Amino acid sequence: MAQRLATEYVKATLKLSEPQMHQFLRMTEDGRIHQRVKVMENGCQEIVLVDVSGEEVHFPFDRREGFYICELSCRLVNHYLTNVVRKLFMTFKGDGVVHRIYEEFTMTYVYTQGVVRKIVEQTGENTRVIYEYKNTLLELQRVFQARDIEREINRLYAEVDSLLDSRLDASTSDQVQQIDDKLARHQKRLFELEAY
Repeated sequence: MAQRLATEYVKATLKLSEPQMHQFLRMTEDGRIHQRVKVMENGCQEIVLVDVSGEEVHFPFDRREGFYICELSCRLVNHYLTNVVRKLFMTFKGDGVVHRIYEEFTMTYVYTQGVVRKIVEQTGENTRVIYEYKNTLLELQRVFQARDIEREINRLYAEVDSLLDSRLDASTSDQVQQIDDKLARHQKRLFELEAY
């Protein structure tokens, strides 16, 4: 199995409420990890996690609209600290890009709301998509909607045929006008449906 050399977080973002910030601090209390919290004048905080090996990561939290927002870019080598940061990132539904760097290749993970949406393997000049999230529920809804539209179009065509037959049998100009009005409405609706 390939040995991971480093993990890089690129423009990773966390958005925490006040209770989540307390939970974040509790989750980082660990015998192998020491934390320092720097409180700035404007209510912003910087949380520094230091592993017993001496490696550290800085989480700069800005206070905006009642939330603590952290934009994180860092490179981690220590596996224990890397796992702690990964757990925090997933627990608090982080967004961003994470590169897991190996000797021969790099795996890039794209996260949205703490969930992996895409995994790409890069070996030298070659790039290969390993996994990409597809919203199958949304796709199924689109297919059903397309079928509903298709059914309505078929229904309208059948009604148009029936109205045209009725128009040939109409005996007064009022009947013809009523049929023509219905045909015009159907024509407009068909135009709208076919635009989908």
